[in-house]
Amino acid sequence: MEASLSFHRHHPAASSSSTAAHHAARLTPPPPRDPRAAARWVTPAAAAARSRSPANLGLPPHPPRRLRLAPPRVTAAVTGGPRRPRRRAPPPVECAGGSSSSLRRPREEEEEEEERSSTAHAGVSLVGQADRQKLLKQKGCVVWITGLSGSGKSTLACTLDRELHTRGKLSYVLDGDNLRHGLNKDLGFKAEDRAENIRRVGEVAKLFADAGLVCIASFISPYRRDRESCRALLSDGSFIEVFLNMPLELCESRDPKGLYKLARAGKIKGFTGIDDPYEPPLNSEIEIKEVDGVCPSPSDMAGQVVTYLEEKGFLHD
Repeated sequence: MEASLSFHRHHPAASSSSTAAHHAARLTPPPPRDPRAAARWVTPAAAAARSRSPANLGLPPHPPRRLRLAPPRVTAAVTGGPRRPRRRAPPPVECAGGSSSSLRRPREEEEEEEERSSTAHAGVSLVGQADRQKLLKQKGCVVWITGLSGSGKSTLACTLDRELHTRGKLSYVLDGDNLRHGLNKDLGFKAEDRAENIRRVGEVAKLFADAGLVCIASFISPYRRDRESCRALLSDGSFIEVFLNMPLELCESRDPKGLYKLARAGKIKGFTGIDDPYEPPLNSEIEIKEVDGVCPSPSDMAGQVVTYLEEKGFLHD
């Protein structure tokens, strides 16, 4: 007893701590009797310890995250080297030859050249116009028949087609009947529609001629500039213009479709020869007209065209 009193007398801190623990034990409520509640029961000291943050426990703070920076871009100003220019798409240029209105870009020409070179490297040679003409034993061309309505264009085209067929030559007829109901069915008869109609016919006729055929195009084609644009699509004199120079009175007296009668009555506007002009060719290869007031027969007109084709070498290989 004296030793205990002497210890507490000499160590006041121990005395105070034991006294505080004694009072805390007396103030701490006993654990509940229910075993399930006792399992969840936490002493006030443990709850206080849980509520303290790691910073209060004397732990060092988390180190700051180090950011990874991308390496700086080296420019021409830093390195002193030349700066690469930015590539720009080349502007479209107009091709020499062919249609004056067609525009092609150099990139398209490069792609075509690469395709041809790849084909050549593969050991495959393309079939050209000369190969097709040798096979058909003839040269492709376009016989363009122009004139007023009722001048005999369709009759001449059919007769010429039959004459070439009997000679063993391959030909094809293009006229308003087989194009206005298909390829050009979206076009009317205004000036701009007529121009577009002739432009499309010229492009199709060019393809037939490239295939080695004698393409017979039978169209009024009243405007000179449209016919000349079709002529410009072909080369080497393979565009043969046939002008049926028949007077308006003769064409109107025939009137196979009754169009002149409707135009005179005002039911058709812009009809060629009545209220819309026809521009005759200035330098046609063949001109067919009346002889002593008599119109030649269809066979005679077709004979003139065949004779011209033979003289120019279109019907020989």
